[in-house]
Formats: sequence, C-alpha cells, structure tokens
Amino acid sequence: MFIFHKDTQLDDLGNGVTRRILAHGGKMMAVEVMFEQGAIGPMHNHPHEQLTYVLSGEFEFTIGDKKHIVTAGDTLYKQPHIMHGCVCLKAGTLLDTFTPVREDFLK
Repeated sequence: MFIFHKDTQLDDLGNGVTRRILAHGGKMMAVEVMFEQGAIGPMHNHPHEQLTYVLSGEFEFTIGDKKHIVTAGDTLYKQPHIMHGCVCLKAGTLLDTFTPVREDFLK
C-alpha cells in the first residue's frame, strides 16, 4: 500500500502537538508527531510495542525510570505497558511505529 503525505490528515492534539497517521495495516502502524518547543507528551502507557525515531528537534524522554535527551537520528524502544513521555526542548518531529495498530488513533 502507498500512503502519500499530501493525502494524510494533520490532527491537532492541542498544546503544541500535532499528529499525522501514515501507513497502517496488518499488525503495524506509522505515525508522525510534531512538537512545538516546550510541548509535552504526557506520561502514559499502552499495550502496544513502540519504536520512536527522532526525525528532528531535541526531546527529553522518560521511559520507565530512565530519562535521556535525544536528537535527530536517535531511536527509542518502548515495551508494552511501560510508562513513557517526553518534553520537547527544541521543536521537532518524531516517527512512531506501533505494533499492533493503534485502533484508538483511527476512531
């Protein structure tokens, strides 16, 4: 399947965060998440495995009891049910990949 960026919808999540659902199907989903400087991705958990690739910007991420600053090119893994969240230190974009598909994002 092909998903063209121009055909996707940008969803405003509020507080300086926007999200764009990219390709998804089967057991995988890709999501682009844009953060303004100072925006917060609140601490949360879910039953999905998640990989995050930092496309741009600078973020302070917390995963479980570990906290690190990450920048473009860094990758993070979040196992199912682990608490995680971030603070955007410099405006940027993350590429999240989930398995299975985040059905809650599609509603």
